[in-house]
Amino acid sequence: MDGSFTYSDVVEIKTVPISFELAQNYPNPFNPSTKISWQSPISSHQTLKVYDVLGNEVVTLVNEFMEAGSHEVVFNSENLASGVYIYCLQIDPSAGSGQAFTETKKMVLLR
Repeated sequence: MDGSFTYSDVVEIKTVPISFELAQNYPNPFNPSTKISWQSPISSHQTLKVYDVLGNEVVTLVNEFMEAGSHEVVFNSENLASGVYIYCLQIDPSAGSGQAFTETKKMVLLR
């Protein structure tokens, strides 16, 4: 050993969550945008929608097949009035997995 050393390349390690989770949006209250994040332990079709307090759909933020892992989207509230909005995550089980997940949370838009 001559005391020299070399650095290796950066190694990225991707972890898969062990449970479903829909986080509270941040910031909350918000103006004009907020981040919504969630995690899924399975690869599956995932839908994230925003509703007003009357139950009317405001926007679909995600509607696609997504890999298992942690995910985040930014919700931009342009053209919306101040008030309480509900966001709902639905994760449909992929063939044979048998796992399904649905959760809703409230967020507040302040103008």
